[in-house]
Amino acid sequence: MNASAFMNGKTAKRIKGILAILLVAATVFLLTDACMQIGRALKTETTLLLSEAVFVRAKEEEETDEDAKFYTAVFIHDTGTGESYTLEQEYTEEEYEKLPDGATAVGYVYTDGENDFVFSENPDARLLKKTRTSVYAGEQEKLFGAAMACLLSAVALGVMIFFGRHFTNYEQIWFLSILVLAAVFSLLFPEEEANGVNGLVIMALYLLDTFLNILCELLISKQSKWNFIVSVFVEITEIVICIVLMYRFATMATTLFFWLPCDVISFINWHRHPDRQEEELTVVRTLKGWQEVLIIAGIVVWTVVVGFFLSKLDFLSDFIQNRTLEVVICYMDACVSAVGVVNGLFILFRLREQWIAWYIDAALEAVINILSGQYVLLILKLGYLTNTTYGYIKWTKYIRSRAGAALPEKTAAPAGSAGPDEK
Repeated sequence: MNASAFMNGKTAKRIKGILAILLVAATVFLLTDACMQIGRALKTETTLLLSEAVFVRAKEEEETDEDAKFYTAVFIHDTGTGESYTLEQEYTEEEYEKLPDGATAVGYVYTDGENDFVFSENPDARLLKKTRTSVYAGEQEKLFGAAMACLLSAVALGVMIFFGRHFTNYEQIWFLSILVLAAVFSLLFPEEEANGVNGLVIMALYLLDTFLNILCELLISKQSKWNFIVSVFVEITEIVICIVLMYRFATMATTLFFWLPCDVISFINWHRHPDRQEEELTVVRTLKGWQEVLIIAGIVVWTVVVGFFLSKLDFLSDFIQNRTLEVVICYMDACVSAVGVVNGLFILFRLREQWIAWYIDAALEAVINILSGQYVLLILKLGYLTNTTYGYIKWTKYIRSRAGAALPEKTAAPAGSAGPDEK
């Protein structure tokens, strides 16, 4: 029986198809319900409740962090009838320290009967609608999150329905399990707004990143050159995440200037080195000891130099507000980018040690995700670590089998021309 016969049998395909259809239907229903509820809420008229109202600072309501980059001051307006309204404003550390205890601020309060909206300046109609839409969309966060989770699961099933014959039972179960776990975590740990970007958009990027990365990792473990095509979309997604969150600029620069060109070059190199016995595979090999020492030294130097440079910059992002934590992440990000470059070169030259580099990269990434509160991305790192073990074992078995056979690899070079040297 074929290794993938169980997951690709008629019954299994039928079950996957039915589940995918149900999940798509659930996605449409949830999105429609959420949008209709937002639309109904926005139809209500808003009225100006208070104009140029005086808000007095309530310092006892403020929570401060000594390492924070921005400080939030709380101002309260008491109507004298038992109702009060709160206005929050952000200040730099210097501005916050100069703010007197009894400071006042002017605010405007609008109401639509369901919610009150407080502004430091009188808003125009566009800003008022945008604020209300954001508030009511936030109230439907669970519906939107559930819709994204259903859609991710449906897409995962779709991939295995159409391409399942290329994957073993274990690979299909692993792929689906990681993505379902990511979907569940996206519901348990929703993302908050950062740098003016809605948390749902950030979560959607996280889930897309997880889907593409898991598929890419699976293709690498199978020694498939097509992993590099998927990887291009991975890089684009991760660049967008870095821009949106305004963080990890070492990783963003490495992705933009190293990984994207490396993916193209690697695809060409892997295409030129198919296995002689199984052309869908690419020939892979291993590294020498002295080369490993030089690489480790290079990683250490890169981490110290780039980490120091990044730690001196202030990116004015509200995603990570603790300055000490930001510095720690800068050095870790520098190390991750260095290990990532090494990993990319190892993949380019088809070296088994790329899996060891990926172990280190995944472990560091997991720590950064924990420090940054990106818990849904921990599922991606779980996928990395399990698939890295699987891939390392597969590549090791392949290298040993081909070493025993001692067969020359087949190249795509024209007849009569010399292929690339292999060490």
